[in-house]
Amino acid sequence: MRNKLAIHYHVMLIPAIVILGLFSIYPLFGLMIAFEDFKPGRGIWHSPFVGWENFQYVFMLPDIKQIFYNTVSIAIMKIVFTQLFAIVFALLLNEVKNLLFKKTVQTIVYLPHFISWVLLGGIIINVLSLDGIVNEALQAIGIPPIFFLGSNHWFPGVMVGTHVWQEFGFSAIVYLAALTGINPSLYEAAAIDGAGRFKRLLHISLPGITATIILLLTLDLQNVLNAGFEQILNLYNPMVYQSGDIIDTYVYRAGLREFQYELGTAVGLLKSAVSFVLIAISYFLASKFANYRIF
Repeated sequence: MRNKLAIHYHVMLIPAIVILGLFSIYPLFGLMIAFEDFKPGRGIWHSPFVGWENFQYVFMLPDIKQIFYNTVSIAIMKIVFTQLFAIVFALLLNEVKNLLFKKTVQTIVYLPHFISWVLLGGIIINVLSLDGIVNEALQAIGIPPIFFLGSNHWFPGVMVGTHVWQEFGFSAIVYLAALTGINPSLYEAAAIDGAGRFKRLLHISLPGITATIILLLTLDLQNVLNAGFEQILNLYNPMVYQSGDIIDTYVYRAGLREFQYELGTAVGLLKSAVSFVLIAISYFLASKFANYRIF
């Protein structure tokens, strides 16, 4: 009986294994393009092999340092501010006693997470345009209009701010779950001792989720090179390439729009290699400081 069940379970795995092979393993052969002078007409197997020339060319590009800087700076700001807002929101919402109000607020702040950046991009472009509602409000108080999506000064901040708005509510779920695990008797004892809400939040709630904060920040280390491809692709333009062009958008533009397939593949492979190292480091740190293990 057990053998039959085991066979059935393995049969159920076949579709997942086929999908994994077709969409995750088979495409890895395409990485060979990074080491070739790729000719679409000759294919991967018959294009001239050039070794590390594409990677050398990547590091000779005048914009590559700025692209890596943009990627890392935007990604780090997104990680820090998203987690900060999520922690503050979770701590404040945990203090709300009205269950209906609490659930309503949770639903409202979760919703942006499930909206595509194609739709959000159009909304943000309309809101932040020169004749949008934000600039109309600024002009009403005597401030000249600001070209938020066309200024290298404002664009990174807009990317970080809109990402935080979309994700902080959903990110707060883990912190809210961690807060429910704190022993209620600690709050009762603190209240008897005369501690107000703020002191209870500061000395019980916040220390109670410290391990979770450390764990999530550590795991976010692996996203240092993921600055948000869909968001930036839908919002940037040539005017803000200097401050908004990231690795993913450069790979998309070079590989698919300019047909430099080998160059785009080389940059993408370089990013994947660095990301793999960051993932290994993040899980090592998570195991060391938060006792988190996946194996």
